[in-house]
Amino acid sequence: MRAPLSSLLGTFVRLVADVAAGIACAGILIVVLLQVIGRLAGHPLPWTEEATRFLFIWMVFLGLAAGFRTVESARVVVFLVMGRRFFQRLAVPIYVGSSVFFFGLMGWTGFTLMRQQIMMNETAATVPIPMWLIGMVMPVSAVIAILAIFDSLRHRRDLIALPELGLPAGEIAHADVSITSGY
Repeated sequence: MRAPLSSLLGTFVRLVADVAAGIACAGILIVVLLQVIGRLAGHPLPWTEEATRFLFIWMVFLGLAAGFRTVESARVVVFLVMGRRFFQRLAVPIYVGSSVFFFGLMGWTGFTLMRQQIMMNETAATVPIPMWLIGMVMPVSAVIAILAIFDSLRHRRDLIALPELGLPAGEIAHADVSITSGY
């Protein structure tokens, strides 16, 4: 029996985003340890700072994409909390539309940057790799994030729709309105 497409999409996003970000995190740990050992031994390794920076960039962008899979992205929910039911019903379309727009723009910008790095044959200063391998993280993570948004829309729509306030839907309109002063 074949797995449904949505299950394959979630598995793909989880494997690519989470595993790749984890590998980048482990790489940072190893490179920083090499950096510390090299300095203590009196033979610092000049490539470790740049390699750490590149791995950190990959980890951050892939972690951003992974966060959208589990709906752990930062959101401003004050208008949903204070707004009427009409605004609360618009939460999902606004979240999906603005997120897809943002990642589409990020992917296009990243692709343009990557193309420029390829045309200029740009390489890293101390690590012998082409810079487009580092710049490639922007369009790659943008595509993964868009896939993650659609996967979360399918499997975690309730987390997108309402803020996690622990209140029944009827009480959300009155949450955080009566803030008492501690003075």
